[in-house]
Amino acid sequence: MTVQQLYVTLLVGGLVLLFSIAATRLATIAGLPSLLLFLGVGVLIGEDGVGLQFDDAQLAQALGTAALGIILVEGGLTTRFSDIRDVIAPAGVLATAGVAISTGITAIGAHLLLGLDWQLSLLLGAIVSSTDAAAVFSVLRVVPLPRRVSGLLEAESGFNDAPAIILVLLFSTTPLDLSPGEIAFTLVYELGVGIAIGLVCGFVGAAGLRRIALPASGLYPLATFGLALLAFAAGGTLHASGFIAAYLSALVLANSGLPHRSAIRSFAEGSGWLAQIGLFVLLGLLVSPDELPRDLVPALVVGLILLLLGRPVSVVLSLFRFRVPWRDQVFISWAGLRGAVPIVLATYPVVEGVPGSERLLNIVFILVVVFTLLQGPGLRTVAGRLGLISPDATREIMVESAPLDVLEAELLTMTVSPGSSLRNVTVLELRLPDPSVITLIIREARPFVPQPETRIQIGDELLIVTTSKTREAAERRLRAVSRRGRLAHWFGEYGLPD
Repeated sequence: MTVQQLYVTLLVGGLVLLFSIAATRLATIAGLPSLLLFLGVGVLIGEDGVGLQFDDAQLAQALGTAALGIILVEGGLTTRFSDIRDVIAPAGVLATAGVAISTGITAIGAHLLLGLDWQLSLLLGAIVSSTDAAAVFSVLRVVPLPRRVSGLLEAESGFNDAPAIILVLLFSTTPLDLSPGEIAFTLVYELGVGIAIGLVCGFVGAAGLRRIALPASGLYPLATFGLALLAFAAGGTLHASGFIAAYLSALVLANSGLPHRSAIRSFAEGSGWLAQIGLFVLLGLLVSPDELPRDLVPALVVGLILLLLGRPVSVVLSLFRFRVPWRDQVFISWAGLRGAVPIVLATYPVVEGVPGSERLLNIVFILVVVFTLLQGPGLRTVAGRLGLISPDATREIMVESAPLDVLEAELLTMTVSPGSSLRNVTVLELRLPDPSVITLIIREARPFVPQPETRIQIGDELLIVTTSKTREAAERRLRAVSRRGRLAHWFGEYGLPD
């Protein structure tokens, strides 16, 4: 690649990225899962749209696997262990036994109704059996569900990619001649070693980061993310499950009391969004739209089998020992969202050369698009009809989710450093320009809402809400008082930047 070709590639990539980010905002307003718009961008710039040619299934598999690893790391780093502590056991059963049950039911239906041979039927069942982490993390976190339900769905989506991928790789063996013992041994080895690697990397990494003072705060998100990716790569290198290793190591790191937690979370969310955008656009490029109509009916048949039979039966059989309320089970059955994972998994048998596997990619693509449109936008309605959303919870979410850009406001943070003249200045004496206000002070790890007579102390972290128009004036006032105290203007100090 020449330098000029590099510039053109970066130009196209930047435009696609910005367009996809804008599409994310539109999808949020419309109540649609953003993954559909990302897939649409890929189809739009593909061979039947702008004309960009891409049909390398092996490259798509490699890049897709890496992107899934990043998405799972992001999911682990943004999950609070307290939200999933009580549901780890049922989530683990759903992610293993539930995947196996869903695979079997879907495979039987595909074989009997579509006439697919047993290998393709088993592959199709395994490919669509797991819920998608990216879809679940992006959709469910904006629905005010009870913690027991959202935690169970998030934990399941973080755990179940690994068993599904193992089954797909096993069923991609040509010729298909596997004994139940071989399947059981492979599952136990890959999951067991993957879990061990994830826990070791998480606990050892957390212990190291707590004891090592890095020279810049921006290195902590990189180090944390790097440790989780190390677990992902180590698992894959040892032919274990890198996916479960990545998720568990990130989960441990996120809940170990590491410094700069908010920066780590923000970096993880940004990386996760970048991986999602790249992954879905890539998968949209891989599909040929002119080949999709012939597989529309098979995709709808398989999707209905999964939605109406495979998923509900797997949920009921997996959770019957855990006394999960029937309303929760109904919602969990409906909320089994599919996304990028099935499309990526559909490339595995293609790369392995399984006869007839090219058709699976089109079936899975149609299934994901159609049933994400069917299930995703209605999640809030279904949860409300089942009584899982109380009016108070809805009002709370509506207040918390009000974006600052809609209010034309900005959130500033400032830490009062040693030697600052802000010490002992009251909030009233600070006289920030209207409508700027100190909304919260964090002192010795304890947050509280300040009163006008509250005195600022060294080490305090101030959270200030201001408007875009008054931000500069607020910053100048903070600098002025920090330099010369409450009477800064009397001394000719107006907080101009150095």
